[in-house]
Amino acid sequence: MRKLIFLIIFALVFAQPLMASDQGDVKDLVERNIKIVMGFIKNKSLDKETRNRKIIDSMAPFFDFNFMAKVCLGKKYWKPLSKTKRKEFTELFVKRLKESYIEKFDLYTDEEVEVEAAKKVKKRIHVVTYLVSKGDRMEMIFKFRKTKKGWKVYDLEILGVSIVLTYRSQFSGFLKKNSMDDLLEKLAVTGSFATSGSKK
Repeated sequence: MRKLIFLIIFALVFAQPLMASDQGDVKDLVERNIKIVMGFIKNKSLDKETRNRKIIDSMAPFFDFNFMAKVCLGKKYWKPLSKTKRKEFTELFVKRLKESYIEKFDLYTDEEVEVEAAKKVKKRIHVVTYLVSKGDRMEMIFKFRKTKKGWKVYDLEILGVSIVLTYRSQFSGFLKKNSMDDLLEKLAVTGSFATSGSKK
């Protein structure tokens, strides 16, 4: 479980905007950015708050959070929402997504990350990486979609479990018995809908 949680952390912090059209260039960009974030994590001179802020600041612009929020909620529940409610949901969702991993950065021990391959999957690019520690190799797949601002992460798969599908399942299950206002209220609570340990 400890390794799985740390793997999820890497999934949220290692991507940068990918302007390259070639899979090899995409792989190189991911590798370079992994080194940057690893530098923050291994830098013992940074206090926890500064380290977390630097990692989040580096990560935030390069995930397609608006798209992720929409897909995680699902068309059935997203479409009827007003612009105000959509904005409120997205802001709360993104805040929870970030906070659920910030607290776990201290779990780092001796793990390293290997970037194995980048491949085209229809019109998207998947980058396969592994978290390696003492002979264990755990797979994680970054999934990128091309936007008007370049390639951005829209989902990630950890040991075969999609973060987007996990959230979508949680939200759908909750909304079958509760209202959207109830969901927004629950999202406003720190620690709600955590993905660590979740399964499809």
